[in-house]
Amino acid sequence: MYVPGRLHETDKVMIDVGTGYYVEKDIEMAKDYFQRKIKFVTEQMEKIQYLGLEKSKIRDAIVEIAEMKLAAQQQQS
Repeated sequence: MYVPGRLHETDKVMIDVGTGYYVEKDIEMAKDYFQRKIKFVTEQMEKIQYLGLEKSKIRDAIVEIAEMKLAAQQQQS
């Protein structure tokens, strides 16, 4: 949602730190906070992508083994 507004005090801002909590910080501290937040979220995304890739490889291996067993059963029949 976009809400237009104006800052009366341009040296301090309120930032949302989560779960409904807000903190007043000066501009430089706010920039630092958001840079750390961006770094943290990026690292978490990379971890999740890696885990997803590993889970996909495991799933593919299981499917391949199941198909081999099914083919073996069909040949025995």
